[in-house]
This record gives sequence, structure tokens and C-alpha cells, in this order.
Amino acid sequence: MPKRTASESIEWFIRAIRALPADDPVPRGTPGYNTYTTQKDHWLGWLEPAAGTGSYPRKTGSDRDARDVYNRIVEPKLLVWLISVAGVEADLIRRTNSEAEAASTLAGKSAAIRRHVPWRIIAEALKRRERASAT
Repeated sequence: MPKRTASESIEWFIRAIRALPADDPVPRGTPGYNTYTTQKDHWLGWLEPAAGTGSYPRKTGSDRDARDVYNRIVEPKLLVWLISVAGVEADLIRRTNSEAEAASTLAGKSAAIRRHVPWRIIAEALKRRERASAT
């Protein structure tokens, strides 16, 4: 198993997502949303089970990291929002969205997104944003 780094920790991922701009909120009760109104809040609910915004309790622990979470998400809206605001190239986002729309299930759509934008690309984009905001 590869050694986990601080830049792959859940804590780092939470800080990185908090630093991203929020998407436009939807009205409460919108299908596909729970107790949150933005995908940013949805991510934070996934990453912080104590926040109480998730649909069900999530497993946590030292054996889980940001890459694990990203690779387990089966909600394309979460993934699309993240790649859109993290700084992934626009052309890659367009290709990703096109392939994801062609899939018929949430799992298929999410897998298509991750095929085009694996964790490595997201992590690099988030680290670039982090470095840019530090200067």
C-alpha cells in the first residue's frame, strides 16, 4: 500500500474544498439533494460525517484518505462540481461531461468522470490552487 501523505488526508481535502467557491444553491427539497443546497456543502457533509448533512453515516478512520473518498463517490454532481471549480482544463471537463452524460447509471456516470479525471489530476489542481492562494 502506498504511503499516505498529508496532501492526501481527509483534513487536507476538507480545507481544499472549503477554499473553493460554492456553486449556486438550489431550493431545499430539490431531488438529488439532502439537507444541503450546494455541492460544496454536499462534499463537506461526505467528508465530515459529524456535520450531519449526509444521507447516511460514513465510515471514517486512519485507513481512509481523500483519494479513497474521491474514488468511492457515486454522485456525478459532486464530481462535476469539484472538477469544474478545482481548476481542471475546460476541454477535459467538456469531454468528461459528454462521456458521463452517455452513461445510464449514477455509477456509470461517476466512473466515466473518474476515467477522464482521476484523483491525480484533482489533487494536482487543488494543490495549484492552494499554492496560488498562499502567495
